[in-house]
Amino acid sequence: MSRKMVTAGVIALAMLTTAACGTGSQEASGSEKSSGQPTKITFYSYNLAIASQKEGVLQLISEFEAAHPDIRIDPIAIASTEINTKVQADIAAGSRPDVAQLVFDGLDYAVQNYGAKALEDVVPADELKKNFEGFSPNGLKLGQLKGKTYGMPYTFSTPVLFYNAKIFQDAGLDPNQPPKTWDEVKQAALQITSKTKAAGVHIQGMAGADWVAQALVGSNGGKVLSDDRKSIQFGEPEAVGAIKMWQDLIQSGAHDKLNDGDVTQSFSEGKLGMLLTTSALQSGFITAAKAGGWELKNAAMPSFGSKPTTPVNSGSALFILSDDKAKQKAAWEFVKFATSERGYTIITTKMGYLPLRPAIVDDAQYLKDWVTQNPLVKPNLDQLTRLQPWVSYPGAKFSQVESTFLDAVQKSLQTTGDITPIMQDAQKRAQTLIQ
Repeated sequence: MSRKMVTAGVIALAMLTTAACGTGSQEASGSEKSSGQPTKITFYSYNLAIASQKEGVLQLISEFEAAHPDIRIDPIAIASTEINTKVQADIAAGSRPDVAQLVFDGLDYAVQNYGAKALEDVVPADELKKNFEGFSPNGLKLGQLKGKTYGMPYTFSTPVLFYNAKIFQDAGLDPNQPPKTWDEVKQAALQITSKTKAAGVHIQGMAGADWVAQALVGSNGGKVLSDDRKSIQFGEPEAVGAIKMWQDLIQSGAHDKLNDGDVTQSFSEGKLGMLLTTSALQSGFITAAKAGGWELKNAAMPSFGSKPTTPVNSGSALFILSDDKAKQKAAWEFVKFATSERGYTIITTKMGYLPLRPAIVDDAQYLKDWVTQNPLVKPNLDQLTRLQPWVSYPGAKFSQVESTFLDAVQKSLQTTGDITPIMQDAQKRAQTLIQ
């Protein structure tokens, strides 16, 4: 998804607010606690560095502090592309963050290298069990590794198929009957290109992160990593088959030739019929559709024939990194609030992410009225039942493995020949990176 840094003015405002609250990034000393000063914790967040989402994060913090006057949050805005480097550098410098928002593909690395704390080790068992009640089971497992919960799922989305109802009508397609399979997507896209001036379809997952590519592979019955986390598998037949489908869309002319960086603007301008991308872009597309005079619709991720889809999430979890017991306790209180019913009401309505406590969707106290007014969230909610974790590759070179996979995908999509050797070669090279 597009992640832009907040303006200098917003950062300055956050710093002024922090100063006014008397918060800082220093460890709370024993004297501070004995003198009745609040426990201060740092919170590294990339949503704070996204202009359209910072308001929601600041509201979470404001409401939490109002309910917990003994805890103060020091919010630190860091771009998602820089947050891992910042966390690692600050830990090395002795300024360990207390809570950090990290994406799921770095789960293994955060546990092994950042000293992320398992919630089972810092929260009483009965309290943790009670807090997990009502949380999406498929969502909860996203932050788990080897039987323990290191990251509490926080902001996340799934891949959905957005489409332009006006373009569908102009092409002679029924906007109330979106394609359900990739074969149907291809047919609809070719009809769009032949009868309108718009491009047919684009799958936004060629670059940046591999969660969309993982979703495609899984939906065709493949895997990118073996269950025992020892073998790379994105060169196996089922995985290769998923990328072949993608290649065929491009070679047939159904899929446009735009890169991932340009396609969001193209869809917003009404120049593209269908776009498979993160559901987090929904609010921006709604605004664009209203301005452009067309209707935005969406549907669940298409399937490979009758095979069940395996939507993979993009997004993040909250990790407790502090070694200080008092700060761990305070950090848990914040994590608990941010992922509570009230927390997810703010996250969904203000930031555009999915609520991982499904019951609040039908609760008038939380999201019922909002969901009624925003029906586009429903396909995304339905996919929670089939959600599969964004696989984090083992070892210090996890990001290189991800890049190796995506580089092979890009090369495969640019060729007209057999992509099997490309994907198998990438699998062999990636295997050496996890050994």
